[in-house]
Amino acid sequence: MAKKEKDYNAIKARRIDSRPFSEIGAYTVLLRSKKKKRVNRSKAGDITLFVFLAIAGSFSMLPLLLTFFNAFKPLNELFLYPPRLWVANPTLVNFIDLANALGNSLVPFSRYFFNTILVTFAGTLGHIIIASMCAYPLAKYKIPGGSLIMGIIVYSLMFPGSVTAIPHYLIFNVLGMIDTQWSLILPSIASSLGLFLMRQFMTQVPTDYIESAKLDGAGDMKILWKIVMPIVKPAWLTLLILLFQSLWAASGAQYIYREDLKMVSYAITQIATAGPARQGTLAAVSLIMILVPISVFVITQSQVMETMAHSGMK
Repeated sequence: MAKKEKDYNAIKARRIDSRPFSEIGAYTVLLRSKKKKRVNRSKAGDITLFVFLAIAGSFSMLPLLLTFFNAFKPLNELFLYPPRLWVANPTLVNFIDLANALGNSLVPFSRYFFNTILVTFAGTLGHIIIASMCAYPLAKYKIPGGSLIMGIIVYSLMFPGSVTAIPHYLIFNVLGMIDTQWSLILPSIASSLGLFLMRQFMTQVPTDYIESAKLDGAGDMKILWKIVMPIVKPAWLTLLILLFQSLWAASGAQYIYREDLKMVSYAITQIATAGPARQGTLAAVSLIMILVPISVFVITQSQVMETMAHSGMK
């Protein structure tokens, strides 16, 4: 019996080996897929999981829906208790009041938007460029003290912004950058989060690509921007969203005191403190403020999901 089984296995092996390579590869992949394909849940379990995720997703969408509908509610609906999600009598009065408030403002509201856009784009792009250039040698070269540098970067992630606010203010005061937009741009460029994230992704780039590019005469800067950066695209797109959201919502009130240099978040605060009559205007501004970060996230969400899957971030 054992001899017959041995002969059968030998004939089977010869039959497989006599096939073309493509057929053998397809046969191997088919066998592996059959082995890996295991159904761990029943249909009832799948339906239960789907219903649970749908309910959780609906609850997470409630704040966004409430912000959207509040922008079109008249004042009598905004002050209803308990609050209603849907708007009964939609109106554009809130946006008209916003336009009137902006027209009567000492500083044009467009100036607040310009300041916010300038700080957001300069801080985001500057951080991605600097973090990528610093992460590349840390990931692909054995530099002296590299482990110590990475340890300092990791430890710096433990400190929240409230802890470093006073040292930041003292440093910018000495440098003469108080009441300038550099007080918001420079800390975002020097943030350690992007450096850590980019370095972790660049370590996964195959070294063979870099060595082949060097043999072809490419320098380090060309390798970084032409080879490494396209490979780690999910990482820097995720970084772009995180920084964009943070800077877009920044007020900068602790560093900037000139009215013509302040951000949109400060203008929103001023509108909110004007009293109950301006709550409709505040709802309209809030809708405008969240549309930009949501649009950026929707455009790049596939890359963000890929980053979360590869880096283990939650």
